[in-house]
Amino acid sequence: MAARQQNQADHQDNPKQDPDPGSNTIKDPDDWTTGDERMTGAQASYLKTLCEEAGEEFDPGLTKADASRRIDELQARTGRGR
Repeated sequence: MAARQQNQADHQDNPKQDPDPGSNTIKDPDDWTTGDERMTGAQASYLKTLCEEAGEEFDPGLTKADASRRIDELQARTGRGR
């Protein structure tokens, strides 16, 4: 019981540790305010790797939201990142 209370206290002290994985820390890419911006360098790098592994062509013109969706799709197909 004391360990559980300490764990809950740790989560309250550190907002980066989310005790509820179904909370609002994960947003649908359609709801991102910056989703229509060009994908980040990190997204592009990871997406290139996934595309190579899946034998797919890399599209450098994707938005952040589209890149996120494509990453999810290719992770599911390649078994990577899960």
